[in-house]
Amino acid sequence: MTASTRDTFITFEARETTKDPNYGTAVEENWVKASDAWAEVQDVLPSRAEGLTDDISITRHPARVRIDQMDGVGLTSAMRIRIPADAMWPERVLRIISGPAFVRKTREFEFVAEELSSEGQEP
Repeated sequence: MTASTRDTFITFEARETTKDPNYGTAVEENWVKASDAWAEVQDVLPSRAEGLTDDISITRHPARVRIDQMDGVGLTSAMRIRIPADAMWPERVLRIISGPAFVRKTREFEFVAEELSSEGQEP
């Protein structure tokens, strides 16, 4: 564990679900806070991170997120990560695309997450 690299306070959010009164199926609602953690957020260097899909330019901003083992209990890839704004970056919301993976040697969880942006839409 390298506590000195955990310099970003992040929030994990999960979808709140309710039951449809007519059909009894699950209906996804708003995102709600599931957990907080100090994390190391390391942006992946740009490399073919942009593409064209049906004439819409889509840019992906992947990041590697590491948290301590105790902070990772109960987290899943169905959640998303919210990183608050600071002096350098505006607030960021990343969807988890891989993980959590437990790194036994350093006793931490690692996620790969990405922030998406496209022309004509706000990220």
